[in-house]
Amino acid sequence: MKILVVGLGLIGGSFCKAIKKYTTHHMIGMDCDDATLEMAIAMESVDEVIPMDRPHLMSRADLVIVAIPPHKIVEFILENKDNFRKGAVVTDVCGVKKHIVDSLTEPLAETGVEFIGSHPMAGTEFSGFSFSLADMFVNASYLITPTEKSDPAKVEILRRLAYDIGFKTVIETTAERHDQSIAYTSQLAHVVSNSYIQSPTLAKEKGFSAGSFLDMTRVARLDENTWCDLFLLNRENLLFEIDQLMKHISEHRDALFRGDREKIREMLRKGRILKQHNAAEKKIIYE
Repeated sequence: MKILVVGLGLIGGSFCKAIKKYTTHHMIGMDCDDATLEMAIAMESVDEVIPMDRPHLMSRADLVIVAIPPHKIVEFILENKDNFRKGAVVTDVCGVKKHIVDSLTEPLAETGVEFIGSHPMAGTEFSGFSFSLADMFVNASYLITPTEKSDPAKVEILRRLAYDIGFKTVIETTAERHDQSIAYTSQLAHVVSNSYIQSPTLAKEKGFSAGSFLDMTRVARLDENTWCDLFLLNRENLLFEIDQLMKHISEHRDALFRGDREKIREMLRKGRILKQHNAAEKKIIYE
């Protein structure tokens, strides 16, 4: 199979390297930066490259993985819908799915192309091809958001590739359910981390911090342009999760203000138990 990755950043580059390492598929790279394409060729992360100014060559690919910034995905794919090979599968790696799936499924179907949304649950706080890794997806989860009209055989292409390059779990879900869950498991964490690190006490943390501080602040080191897009594309779900967080933080704050030891213990105990149950469920699933 000929696989094209459009956008050789952290995730796109990792797809290229993983596919080359773990499969025998023919790997094609496409990026707007010539230096990145040259690096990908030099590192043998791809077999060939396609310049952005020659989009008609995308028709050579059986599977196209679009890994460009969220706000550019819909526009890029719609502009190139006639450049994809009829019968090809096109997917994306965006962290928000409903907007993408709703905007692209039908227009591509009209040209004989199958669009299936997907989201690799992997990454780091860094960005760019130089930080991409062949083992980025090992033991990670891969989310696929087909619609009722999706061809099961085409969904299976994505599923099989995901397992081949190291993903441990492949989950099929709806775009709506995806966005609801991601608002909680990913986007809210970035909001909390970003808010937490803006305390003026940050200037005095040296020598007084350990694992908790590092865990809480790691994802504050993000690409603000990408995450701004993701927040806005999933605004309603993220607002719900922020409201829930503010409610519980207010409960802690009020109990602390009152000096209410029993209320503080009750809330801490509830959180501990919820985390223990969550960890136990994960252990069952992954064992």
